[in-house]
Amino acid sequence: MTRIKFAAALAAALFLTAVGGQGHAQTGKDFNETARYLAGLPAAADGAGAMAARDATWQQHAKYFDSAWDKLDKQQLSKVRAWSAAQLKAGPRPLFYTFSGPDFIYANSFFPEATTYVLAGLEPVGPIPAITPRTRYNLGGLRGSLNTILNISFFITSDMSSRLRDGELRGTLPILYVFLARAGKTIHEVSLVDLDRHGVAHDVAQHSQKRGERTDPGVRIVFSQGSGPRQTLYYFATDLSDGGTKASGFLAFCEKLGTGDSLIKSASYLLHGNNFSHVRKFLLDRSQTIVQDDTGVPARLFKQEDWLLKPFGAYLGPIEIFPGMYQPQLAQIFRQGKAPKLDFGIGYRWRGHDSNLLLVIKKNTVAGRN
Repeated sequence: MTRIKFAAALAAALFLTAVGGQGHAQTGKDFNETARYLAGLPAAADGAGAMAARDATWQQHAKYFDSAWDKLDKQQLSKVRAWSAAQLKAGPRPLFYTFSGPDFIYANSFFPEATTYVLAGLEPVGPIPAITPRTRYNLGGLRGSLNTILNISFFITSDMSSRLRDGELRGTLPILYVFLARAGKTIHEVSLVDLDRHGVAHDVAQHSQKRGERTDPGVRIVFSQGSGPRQTLYYFATDLSDGGTKASGFLAFCEKLGTGDSLIKSASYLLHGNNFSHVRKFLLDRSQTIVQDDTGVPARLFKQEDWLLKPFGAYLGPIEIFPGMYQPQLAQIFRQGKAPKLDFGIGYRWRGHDSNLLLVIKKNTVAGRN
């Protein structure tokens, strides 16, 4: 087939895929085909993604992701999974990951058995992606939005937001697709949702609300690891400040899920301020286990009679752009606890020998295991 004929056939195939994705409800096959295409993974032989994969632009994209993901898994994710297996006793419970952005990959590596993942950030959700004739022109921007988390374990919000604003692959959904596909997940359902003020999630396609009744836009993704149990991922674009949570249904939604576990990292020390007291109280009240770096809940708020604290790594204090956030109580916990080393990097001090984690376990959880 000549290059011109191939380009025409490719455009026709992708056009049909785009029309099917936007004019009719997408299926699990559509979701997975798009996710694998965006993640640089081979698609089913009978799908438009397979023809799109013959394009040189996508092949370069796939080569980049193969290399970057191999490095990430060897240096980071495999070690996080090993640490989790050795240190965490978290079962099939909800996971609350506030200030996360679309960071499903670390949520899943630390808490692989979570029944429901609740992620939250300021970044927009965006439309449900589909493979179109122009998608390949947006692959470079997608790679750019993932650059920092692939290399230093966290997103830089301002940089990511600027990259997620325009083009076909805008919003956080393309990133979530990449993480799900690269983690070996099978996507069964994807639906855009929004919350009412009572914390009830409504499917946007099936529910019409007055604008004033809507609070937090989000997405619900149902997936599984092979033939394993189905798990649910929510991402909400929401303001977690006290003013934001007062006006939204986000915390009410989380409360309906019951008690669970929490993950906090690279959170800009927001939980140390007076303006995030509502979400901080929720985490203390509803978490059985908290895994956090020093940007999470201040150590002074964990009362000895209520919590078991296990430090890991090295606490060197905040980096220069966060002055005044040194925690004497946390330094004492690390000294007295003789913290074991971490063999992976996490948080703002992302080099492994500088990183810190605090595993916080509610004592009634420990008693329940005996």
